[in-house]
Amino acid sequence: MDKTILQYDGDFMPGDIFDIEVSNVATEMASVEDSSLVFDEDANVKTTSVPGRKGMAYVNFGEDNQLPFNIIKMIGIDEVMSQNKLFNVITCYGAGLKYMDVDTRQPTTHPEIKRWLIHNSLPLFQLEQATDMKYFFFCVSVIILSKDGKRINRLIHKEACYCRFQQAKRGKINHVIYANFRENASLHPEDYEVIRLLDPRDPLGDLMVLMGREPGRDGETRVRTDDRKFAILVRFPTPGFQYYPIPYYTSIFRGDWYDIKRLIGKGKKAKLRNHASVKYQVEVHKDYWSNICAEEHITEPLKKMERIKKEKENIKNFVSGIENSGKVWITGYYIDPNGREVRMVRINVVETGKEGGDWSEDIQEASNITCYGDNIHPNLVGATPGKGQSNNSGSDKRELFTLKQALEIPFHDLMNIPHNIVIEYNGWSEKVYPDVPMVLLTTLDQNTDAKQKTASDLENKS
Repeated sequence: MDKTILQYDGDFMPGDIFDIEVSNVATEMASVEDSSLVFDEDANVKTTSVPGRKGMAYVNFGEDNQLPFNIIKMIGIDEVMSQNKLFNVITCYGAGLKYMDVDTRQPTTHPEIKRWLIHNSLPLFQLEQATDMKYFFFCVSVIILSKDGKRINRLIHKEACYCRFQQAKRGKINHVIYANFRENASLHPEDYEVIRLLDPRDPLGDLMVLMGREPGRDGETRVRTDDRKFAILVRFPTPGFQYYPIPYYTSIFRGDWYDIKRLIGKGKKAKLRNHASVKYQVEVHKDYWSNICAEEHITEPLKKMERIKKEKENIKNFVSGIENSGKVWITGYYIDPNGREVRMVRINVVETGKEGGDWSEDIQEASNITCYGDNIHPNLVGATPGKGQSNNSGSDKRELFTLKQALEIPFHDLMNIPHNIVIEYNGWSEKVYPDVPMVLLTTLDQNTDAKQKTASDLENKS
């Protein structure tokens, strides 16, 4: 908001400076909490009993069991980081999961398999799994077998933020507990879903033994459970073994730059909201007021003050009112005995510069470091727009995008585990295999915008 100062060769009177507010930047910035305090990976493992399940306890996800929700919140309030996560999820999705025909290396046309893929909404499943992998570095899926246990009918995603792992016994996690842990205090025993977890190291072998298709360690081949629902855990390795992985990108929170970026935003917001820039300085000769009163024959002191106050408002409205744009205001001046011009009113434009622009370079640096922590080149997501930001050429960006797609292969290999189990268990291993084709951008001379390449295509070329 533009402000006006009225000034004259005498004492200032009340109302000479209009609507000047005091900035409260320090208070706004002090409200930013230390994001590193959210993590407690060095704390002792804490467990919580599962109501209605005697002797069963799950490991808390964070000391207060709210860590995944805190991570989601912290990512959500940062514009760069939230878009980075979307970019990573979409890049991981690639051209979409395909069940490829073994002979033709094209998406399968087998009627039974296509029908199964449609019933299980594979595109949605793949996006859900990619989202959890990029946010939490693990994902959980559930397979549901037919009543006779001969085939897998359903493949369902379970949100990682609502999954907790049973405390390990003899080094093995036996169950996944699924519930709305965001509402810890209001949960009842019936709100917990306990799902048997297949051995993360060999889920297919574990399933085969449980369903009597292969012999167990005792050498016997027999059905060992009445369960028809099993959980599959896919976990990206991280240093040290934690029940819940600590994603590499969380260094953004545990370092300083996440807080610095928020402090800059708070500071700019407080400065823009509370700081009032003075746009015009109006200098008024001390005789101007008396001359007006004399011309209008005003002699009473009270009426003089009212007339002066009104004239100040007229000046303020003239210089700051948009309806006066292009209009002319005529004021007098005279020549003193020394030959100097004495103006009755003079208007000066105060150059204040652009408010809030003093942290522009810092916000760029913070955005770049956030992108680096998310393993994304800033020019791929536009975190540092502008002509002067040395944006890469089209060829460089194509190479960066190709590199980013190639870096998703480890995630694809892990996320294919549930599909390999389905294909093997349902007897489709000689018909199809799972694959996620990569989207490779091309040049205009190839008459196409993009090509799809599978990992097997790249292997054959090498």
